[in-house]
Amino acid sequence: MDSFSTVIRTASHEQHMEAETSTFMSDLLGGRLGVDAYARYTEQLWFVYEALEAGAGRLTSDPVAGPFVRPELFRLPALERDLAHLRGADWRAGLSALPATRAYAERVRACAERWPGGYIAHHYTRYLGDLSGGQIIRDRAERTWGFERKGDGVRFYVFEGITNPAAFKRGYRELLDAVRADDLEKQRIVAECKRAFALNTAVFRALGEEFPLSA
Repeated sequence: MDSFSTVIRTASHEQHMEAETSTFMSDLLGGRLGVDAYARYTEQLWFVYEALEAGAGRLTSDPVAGPFVRPELFRLPALERDLAHLRGADWRAGLSALPATRAYAERVRACAERWPGGYIAHHYTRYLGDLSGGQIIRDRAERTWGFERKGDGVRFYVFEGITNPAAFKRGYRELLDAVRADDLEKQRIVAECKRAFALNTAVFRALGEEFPLSA
């Protein structure tokens, strides 16, 4: 029988690919969009991670979600440094969430407050994605817009507290395999993972509408 981490990965593969191959992401990584589109995307990430991390402290003692709350994963301080670099010192004044981003952040916050299993689903799709595909985005951003390597503008993708990402991901999958949940709850967590990818894809779609490539 497949481990839970394998079940989650295979069950959400289709949605994962859809998010990764969105037009907006393809245009961004292909260098066809300006740094403004990258900054707008970074703003949207702030809302999602604020929802993910604001309530994390309450979950540290939770038997289900607690083991996943790891300070070395937290992205909000890095995101805020990036936004200050991209938008200037008063970046908060111009910060606005797209409706799709608001829906995503609200769902994350609801899970953080009421459903630890659902919180894990969002935690997994975000942080493991950042540790993996996020590194491709960092590399492209550095080359496309000239950010300093692992410096301001791309700090979101730099996990200074994780020296061995491969080992960390292995340990994370072991946490998933050991999660305190019965089969029905595990099915619900898998369904929430799919929902997380769909919410993320909706944000990409909205960004694509805001930054259409001129024909």
